Amino acid sequence: MEPTQSAISFDNTENAFAYKSDKSLRKAHFLFSSMSHPSLVSVGIKMTTWAIRNQLPINGIIRNTIFEQFVGGETLEQTASVAKKLGGFGVDVILDYGVEGGESSEAAFDHACDEFIRVIHYAATQPNIPFMSIKVTGISRLGLLEKLDLSAETGSGTLLRRYEKALSSLSTEENAEWKRVHDRMHRICAVAAAKGIGVLVDAEETWIQDPVDMLTMLMMDQFNKERAVVYNTAQLYRHDRLAFVKDSVEAAEKRNFILGMKLVRGAYMEKERERAAEKGYPSPIQPDKESTDRDYNEALRVCVEHIEKVAFIVATHNEYSNLLTTELLDARGYSHHHPHVHFSQLYGMSDNITFNLAKAGCSVSKYLPFGPIKDVIPYLMRRAQENTSVAGQTGRELGLIRKELARRHGK
Repeated sequence: MEPTQSAISFDNTENAFAYKSDKSLRKAHFLFSSMSHPSLVSVGIKMTTWAIRNQLPINGIIRNTIFEQFVGGETLEQTASVAKKLGGFGVDVILDYGVEGGESSEAAFDHACDEFIRVIHYAATQPNIPFMSIKVTGISRLGLLEKLDLSAETGSGTLLRRYEKALSSLSTEENAEWKRVHDRMHRICAVAAAKGIGVLVDAEETWIQDPVDMLTMLMMDQFNKERAVVYNTAQLYRHDRLAFVKDSVEAAEKRNFILGMKLVRGAYMEKERERAAEKGYPSPIQPDKESTDRDYNEALRVCVEHIEKVAFIVATHNEYSNLLTTELLDARGYSHHHPHVHFSQLYGMSDNITFNLAKAGCSVSKYLPFGPIKDVIPYLMRRAQENTSVAGQTGRELGLIRKELARRHGK
């Protein structure tokens, strides 16, 4: 019998931490306790950045603390044991090669493309890795994406027409460069389609997001005709993204492809606000958390209402939004394991959500980054900052860990 919303509880710590030993739980407790102190995190980030820049031998410390908590390993092969352990509890894995954007070479972009394809081939051999994640900034120069920003063309037509107009502003060399980006993306998606692996295209900062959206839409139009292969990402902490989700649904219906959409709240809030203030344009960020929550939950409703044409991933640590999704599915008589619905949380966080959803029969995964320590440092720094700024999340993690340790000790 299909579980209903009332059957799902995120307070069951026995389910949440069944995959963790006492030692692992205590290490997690120490880490989250440390991250609950903003000044300590700030100093730690500055010291880590300085130590890496000066090539000091701190990899061992990082590997045994924050890296172990949030990352699957330094190599693709090292993720195997983590994926296997999670699979034993009905939890899937989204693999993420931890390459970050930057001014780099064509050779580096080609290498990143090859690595993304290698991840796809590997995922296709594993029983519980249905998705992998990519960043367009891993295969494209930031400056080129910035030049293709379409915000200045707002109101001059559809996204496609604005995209074509932006392309016309590129030089011959830049057009050739963009074609190489397009070809890399096409290669990745073609292999994924052949291997049956979903490609999740991560969101970027607002000033480079438009070309990412357009490129992803073009790939969906080609590869998502029969099933969802390519997924875009909507950051609902942007005040324009609910409209974007609705427009994307409309485009999918008109072009007759399945829209793939990963719904997140967002990851670049402080950077976005600072840049907007510096350059004197209105902030793209919602005025408050309530507005973000409202738009996120409304986006969930839109996706469920169009579930035959929309495959979506509920990628959030918000308990209410996860439960709301199951409620919306129940109301329309859909299975919690519907092929167009998937839940996901970051590895190392919100185990109470992930493992209790899995126990209730939902399709759920952990987002599992991997890569050399130097390459995943930006990701780790964001996790540290996130858990400092979202005090409620850190307190929730600590409370659940303490509850489980007490439960185990009482036996």
